[in-house]
Amino acid sequence: MTATRREFVVTTSSAALAACAPFFRRRGAEVDVVIRGGTVFDGSLMASGIEGDVALDGGRVIAIGRRLAESGRLEVDARGLAVSPGFIDVHSHGDNTLFADPNAESMIRQGVTTVVVGQDGSSRGPRTAADEDSDRDSLRAFFDAVDQLPSAINVASMVGLGTVRGAVIGNENREATPAEMEKMVALVERALVDGACGVSTGLEYTPGAFAPLSELITLSAPLARRRLPYSTHMRNEDDTLLESIDESIAVARGAGCPLQIAHLKTQGPRNWSKLDTVFSKVADARAAGIDAAFDRYPYLAYQTGLSNLFPVWARDGKPEDFLRRIDDPATATRIRAYAEEKAALIGGWHNVQISSVSAADDKAAEGMRLDDVARARGMANYETAVALLKANRASVGMVGFAMSEENLERILTHPQAMVCSDGGSLAESGPARVGHPHPRGAGSFARVLARYVRERKVLSLGAAIHKMSALSAQRLHLQGRGVLRAGAFGDVVVFDPATVADTATFANPFQYAVGVKAVFVNGAMAFLDGQRGARTGRAVRVG
Repeated sequence: MTATRREFVVTTSSAALAACAPFFRRRGAEVDVVIRGGTVFDGSLMASGIEGDVALDGGRVIAIGRRLAESGRLEVDARGLAVSPGFIDVHSHGDNTLFADPNAESMIRQGVTTVVVGQDGSSRGPRTAADEDSDRDSLRAFFDAVDQLPSAINVASMVGLGTVRGAVIGNENREATPAEMEKMVALVERALVDGACGVSTGLEYTPGAFAPLSELITLSAPLARRRLPYSTHMRNEDDTLLESIDESIAVARGAGCPLQIAHLKTQGPRNWSKLDTVFSKVADARAAGIDAAFDRYPYLAYQTGLSNLFPVWARDGKPEDFLRRIDDPATATRIRAYAEEKAALIGGWHNVQISSVSAADDKAAEGMRLDDVARARGMANYETAVALLKANRASVGMVGFAMSEENLERILTHPQAMVCSDGGSLAESGPARVGHPHPRGAGSFARVLARYVRERKVLSLGAAIHKMSALSAQRLHLQGRGVLRAGAFGDVVVFDPATVADTATFANPFQYAVGVKAVFVNGAMAFLDGQRGARTGRAVRVG
């Protein structure tokens, strides 16, 4: 049965309200914003929320309490609605379209006020080696550019170790020399000084896949004294999942830093049963003193490059080298066998949906399952995949359907789990409407609230909010964010727990979430009753 708004509104004693001590203010003064009469969740594991008002002024939360005396230049009626910290997307690719469309429409409309980019080993800086250093290629330059836009959302960033490796070594499948290691460590150190909130790897992608364990440990060591995490898209998420978990733990142990397993999954039906062992390994690591945690998006399909179905060794060097090996008699048979097996692992080529191409002649394939493309062209599935890669210089996006609903629920409800989108910012029109992407960029946070809180009831509302706000902020040292308390930044979302929902689908990903009434970013109105406001996001530098 669908819950009503009233069921989510819980009044509480004046003693509980008194715990929300007011920030410095003159009682009864006019302030920027007062949000009236909502059920306030502070980002902690608070189960039911507290009925009251929230006042914002000068970019900050200045008071929370029942019937605040302050008057707001903008007053928002939140009766029957939830009021929570703005959501933090702890693993985001929201910077992909940010400079073309800084409105970040799909993020704002589902209540996301901060995104953490620089994921999967790829970040906006550094782009040049330490001895060729240029400020314009640094992470500091990226942060400055975000501030200058300005962006609608706050943007934090990790430093990608794939980007660091590429700047120093290129896309070569070899170990770094001592001199190259020294340069890479210097680049990581500089990025952390510039404000990076951790390091990330994409060990299924090149050039990150070419990094051995020793390199990962050395480059993650600067995190230890800062207690920032090593966030990893692991080397494998299917048949050698458990070995990849072990490697991830070994990096954190060797570097002495926290571990964040990115978008934790058990991919392919034959690997679904491994989740208990995954959880045991995480628990054992924590018992041994390693701060291990993970994040996940609320869907059963992932998004990656079609080339990821092909062996890493075949992708060494330039795209032309990869495409040449596909046809080379010395390597073609091995490459095909690997790709066919990889497709079979997730249930066959029908479970591969094409999400993006660049070649105009292939645009009709976007949104289609690969076997349907093959049928329309009168070709075999593998040959169709190769033809797409050749026509698009090896750059073809795909969505793969490979995960278990039961495992997804168990991952999302685990105490160490945070919520992410692993997606980009989308828009129904304009430059952020690109290709046929995974719907997670438009619906992840609303979907958690709709499907896993309201419908399936596997998470309480307070627990879900905690996983989407304070837990992520604490993890990455995003001071003053992810919480509603006096003195915190004024990142706030007001939504209806009874109607909030994702509407984006795999068939039509360009649809916004519903049920969000208002969003405030750094104390200013970004969204209210369907209307957009100011862009007041900023770069979030850690340290």
